[in-house]
Amino acid sequence: MPAKIDLVHRILAIFLLMSLFAAPHVHAHAAPALAPAQAQALVQRALATESRNAQDLNHLSHPMRYRLRRSSPRLTSTKEIIETRDGFVARLLAINDRPLSQDDEQREKARLDGLLSDPRRQQHRKHSEEQDTGIILKVLHMLPQAFLYEYAGPGQGSSGKVEKFRFHPNPKFSPPDLETQALTAMTGEVWVDAAQERVTRLEGHLQQDTNYGWGILGRLDKGGWLVLDQADVNGRQWRIVRFQMKMNLRVLFKNKYFDTVQEMTQYAPVPAGLDYRQAIQILRSGSGR
Repeated sequence: MPAKIDLVHRILAIFLLMSLFAAPHVHAHAAPALAPAQAQALVQRALATESRNAQDLNHLSHPMRYRLRRSSPRLTSTKEIIETRDGFVARLLAINDRPLSQDDEQREKARLDGLLSDPRRQQHRKHSEEQDTGIILKVLHMLPQAFLYEYAGPGQGSSGKVEKFRFHPNPKFSPPDLETQALTAMTGEVWVDAAQERVTRLEGHLQQDTNYGWGILGRLDKGGWLVLDQADVNGRQWRIVRFQMKMNLRVLFKNKYFDTVQEMTQYAPVPAGLDYRQAIQILRSGSGR
């Protein structure tokens, strides 16, 4: 059963990521900043850029190192992560915003030693990442049909002026599989940085209960929501900097409540072609910070 829960969790995260890359059909809305044709052209250019960026990240042309702080009501963890040609490598730095105890440090050291001595572990992790990428690309292919967008006017974001667009499910869209099911129940808003033509924020809300596998795999309850923020983190390299999700998943007679905030900070480039062993040595030495 945990594997099924993890699958739906992944689908939610994938939906958020891929909602940034949709090629929408845009309805002009009465707003003073942009004419209908301008609004349609802007959102199409911005989302085309996101699509290209997704391919770039898939090929890891500009790998990064960053901090990930993930918090929930029960636990907060902080990790340092490096993207490599062999997949992501992480080192645990803190639990509940406190440095690791001596025992925790020893366990983390043993975990990294295990990765170094048994490359199959890292290969398994990379395989999982590639599976997620495959799902992402499949969902990406479906998104032009999944949503309708309408211009909602100008606003102010963290990077400056933005143009806002509301989205809702396309009633003519019929999801072909599990991964695209959530697209039929989400409405929300996308913000576009007009100067750089990039998506800076996405908010999504579940407007109805959503069953998976005819309710056998589970059901997402109406009222859940997600927020994602993206920013220029290093010389026009855009990455996700914050992701928050509150969702209730029912599986048989059990409830699984997702209440998490992930904050990605301190992005810095690392050499292209870095392998996972080199990344572990960098993480252990703390060099480059």
